[in-house]
Amino acid sequence: MKTFISTLIIFSLLTTSVHSQIKLKLPKIFSKDTSSGITENEAGQGIKEALTKGVTNAVLNLNKTDGFFGSEAYKLFLPPDAKKVETTLRNVGMGAQVDKAILSINRGAEDAVGFAKPIFVDAIKQMTITDALNILKGPKDAATQYFKQKTTDKLIKAFTPSVKSSLEKVDATKYYGDIVKTYNNFPTTFKKMNPDLTSYVVGKAVDALFDQIAKEEANIRTNPVARTTDILKKVFGSVVK
Repeated sequence: MKTFISTLIIFSLLTTSVHSQIKLKLPKIFSKDTSSGITENEAGQGIKEALTKGVTNAVLNLNKTDGFFGSEAYKLFLPPDAKKVETTLRNVGMGAQVDKAILSINRGAEDAVGFAKPIFVDAIKQMTITDALNILKGPKDAATQYFKQKTTDKLIKAFTPSVKSSLEKVDATKYYGDIVKTYNNFPTTFKKMNPDLTSYVVGKAVDALFDQIAKEEANIRTNPVARTTDILKKVFGSVVK
C-alpha cells in the first residue's frame, strides 16, 4: 500500500513538472499588462497602423502616371462589351480613337485612386478590437479579406463620383463615348454597346487597390524591415516568427 501511494505521489509530481514546462514554452501573445506580452489595445493599434501603412503605399503606387497604364497587372483595356468589337473598330480606321480611349481610361483610374485613401482610413477607424485580434491571428491576407467583406460595397458607392469626375477630367468619357456611338450607329450593329464606363473603372480600380493592400499586408507580416515603427515591430514580432 505504501509503495502504491509513493508511486502516485511521484507520478503527480512528474505530471505537474511536465505541465509547467509545457506552459512555459507556450508564447504569451496577449496579456493584460505590457510586461508579459502585447496588450489587446496594442494589437489593435498595430493592425490599424499596418492597414494605414498598406493603404498609403497602395494608393501611392497607383495614384501616379502609369500606375495603371504602365503596369502589366493593372492596365485597363476597353470594357468587355467594347473589347469584343475592338478589332472591328480598328479595321474601320478607329484605331487611334481606341488607343486614346484606353489611355484616358487608365489616366482616369490613376487620378481617381487618390480619393480612395480617406475612404479606407475611415473603415480602419471603425474596426473593433475583436476584428483586429482576429486579423492579427488570421492568415496572411486576413486584413485584406476583412476589408473586402466589410467595405467593398461602401467603397464602390463612395468611390464612384470620384472616378466619374476623373474620367471626365481626362476626356475618357468623351473618347469612349465616341467609339460607342460610332459602333452603335453601324447598320450591322444589332447588340448595342453599353456606354457606362464609370462602373467598369470603379470595379477595376478597387480590385487593384485590394491587390496592392494584400501585397503590403503580406510584406509587413513576413518582412521585419517593413515594420517601420515600434508598435509594428512589437505586435508583428510577437506573433509572426
